Amino acid sequence: MESKPTHEQAQLHLQVYELRREARLRQARDWFFQNYYVNSLEDSMRVAAPGTEGGTLAMMVLSYWEQACALLDYGLLHEDLFFETSGEFFGVWERVKPVVQPMRELMSSRQFLAHLENAAKRYEAWMETRSPGHIAAMRQFMEQMRPKTRAA
Repeated sequence: MESKPTHEQAQLHLQVYELRREARLRQARDWFFQNYYVNSLEDSMRVAAPGTEGGTLAMMVLSYWEQACALLDYGLLHEDLFFETSGEFFGVWERVKPVVQPMRELMSSRQFLAHLENAAKRYEAWMETRSPGHIAAMRQFMEQMRPKTRAA
């Protein structure tokens, strides 16, 4: 986007940010980045099955970012402003990416986390033009943060 954000976009951007500060969502975000390391649908069900506290916290994070990215997809948020100030959604996408397709198949929904995916793809391209190598470095850092599995 080559334009400046409108006043309305800036106001909505601040409202989206304000929601991130809500105590329960903050708790969910902390839990997600400490615990949601999955490679398969089975891993996701073990860590965050529906009806469990982990499942509730994971869905709070995923649904928050899906909604924020939907606002972005519909042009209600300014893309450059969003990408410059909201990289967390990309980290969420990277964590959930391995299980999105199996979840879509399980739920018969091609739309499951589609806005998050669209925004992540655009962010990756956007970032490569502004800071080449950042995405690769971020992925490497995230992999280093992953807990090491213990041999049985």
